[in-house]
Amino acid sequence: MRRWFVEFVRHETVLVVATVLAVFSCILVPPDAQYLGYIHWNTISQLACLMLVVCGFQRIGVFRIIGAKLLRRVRTARGLVLTLVALPFFSGMLVTNDVALVTFVPFAIAVLIMAHMEEHIVLVATLMTLGANLGAMLTPIGNAHNLYLKAVSGLSTGKVIEIMAPYTGLAAVLLIVVISIVFGSQRVSEFSQLDATGIEQSVLAPNAQGHQPDEIRITGYGAGYGGWRTLAYAALFVVCLLGVGGKLPLWLMVVIVFAAFMFCDRRAFTRVDWFLPLTFCMFFVFIGNMRRVPEFAGIAQSLVGQYPLELGVGFSQVISNVPTSLLLSGFSTDWEPLIIGTNLGGLGTLIASMASLISYKTVVDKYPEHRGRYLRVYTMWNVIFLAALLGLALIIE
Repeated sequence: MRRWFVEFVRHETVLVVATVLAVFSCILVPPDAQYLGYIHWNTISQLACLMLVVCGFQRIGVFRIIGAKLLRRVRTARGLVLTLVALPFFSGMLVTNDVALVTFVPFAIAVLIMAHMEEHIVLVATLMTLGANLGAMLTPIGNAHNLYLKAVSGLSTGKVIEIMAPYTGLAAVLLIVVISIVFGSQRVSEFSQLDATGIEQSVLAPNAQGHQPDEIRITGYGAGYGGWRTLAYAALFVVCLLGVGGKLPLWLMVVIVFAAFMFCDRRAFTRVDWFLPLTFCMFFVFIGNMRRVPEFAGIAQSLVGQYPLELGVGFSQVISNVPTSLLLSGFSTDWEPLIIGTNLGGLGTLIASMASLISYKTVVDKYPEHRGRYLRVYTMWNVIFLAALLGLALIIE
């Protein structure tokens, strides 16, 4: 029991901290009828439905098959790395940065080993993590905190994209420049002789007698994009977009998505990280209570009102950008700098964006001797990109 508790705290540190803060705030403000208004159910319902749909896509292997098809066109080391970084950059805009990294970092490690480029795994994983975080910040559905900030601010999807487009654009240019300078034009021919299924099988589960990932158990090798499930999940993704955009009642979105997964793939319910919506709820309780403590609320509103961008970046370095968004949004309505600050705040330290830990754990689990090197390389490139994007923010402001 003790070992389970320690492991739980280690893996769900943010949830544990949020719960402690929520319980503490309940002591200051005893539960009453106002508690019912704390939870932002729009965000919770949108987040839950998107998580289910993305999990469905993951389990039929759509993202990996797309990556395998793209690799067939690769001819140089530079082209290979550009492809590997582009996958989380663009997919993060639609399926969140953490899902992009869970899917493509292990894929990239296997690909680099096949291409005899294993010495570049640390740098490529770092650039892929940057790509996922920088791409995801463009859209409301790319980051969980963007989904919340869009909902609570009332801004349209187009407005959120407009705010973040200059930063994502500059980030894309910087990634291309870095990759073009660091990686050369040496030939990579390992993938040209394989079709997408061959690449997928070689990378994902080369040993047919060994452990088989979800997508292999569900569809088997050579099953394409999961058949009818792909069409069903694509339709459900459109339903989620309509719900996020306010074109479909949220209750109807929830009913459609949950009912569909009861038919399509019930196991997906057990593979979704339900602790994330629960973490949001704990922060909602804490923030709701602290706003009712005059002394705390006065100081917080004064500070956040004056420095939303700076505090968004600074707090994210210590507690990550999702809790920072939930915390600061309770004391400011200056949404644009808050959105920019919490998105740029995902760069910097390893915990600035919790999704970044996915890449770190994936690499060091396979290469424990690279732990220190990964932290150095990751921090250096994140600081460079953060400085460049903060410079752009100052220019725009």
